[in-house]
Amino acid sequence: MRLERGSSRLYSMMLMLAAVVLLADQLTKLWAVSALSETERVAVIPPLIHFRLLYNPGAAFSIGTGATWVFTLVAAAAVAGILYTARRLASTGWALALGALLGGAVSHLGDRLFREPGFARGHVVDFIDYGPFVGNVADIALTCGCVALVLLSLRGVPLAKEPGEEPAQLPSNP
Repeated sequence: MRLERGSSRLYSMMLMLAAVVLLADQLTKLWAVSALSETERVAVIPPLIHFRLLYNPGAAFSIGTGATWVFTLVAAAAVAGILYTARRLASTGWALALGALLGGAVSHLGDRLFREPGFARGHVVDFIDYGPFVGNVADIALTCGCVALVLLSLRGVPLAKEPGEEPAQLPSNP
């Protein structure tokens, strides 16, 4: 299927942001696994932020730890849904929001598919300790993407353009 004129630029922008999120998340997880142990807690900005290595088999707050395969399916569906929905992007804001969501979802999907204890049952590497929460770069991107999604929706910014419609542009200053 051919993308409408202008959408290919926004789609590419979304994919580039997703790649940056994926790379940043996986590189920081690689660092965390090699530099941290599950028993230590390293102060970064005491008392707010520490580094602490955890392997999360569940979702946020370790909910559903016995259903890791379900989260694998949800992540795969999210990736497919974002790629399908983004074919007719109408604004830079939506491209950025979906790029953050796509990057985080792809990174978590990779963890679920390829990390221990096995295929489609892998645990997500978390290492940024915010007190009651422990997460990673993908979690930050997913949270920012969700906040942007809500704000764009509340502001009435259209996600998709109608066939033949030009994409929305950011206002320029004369």
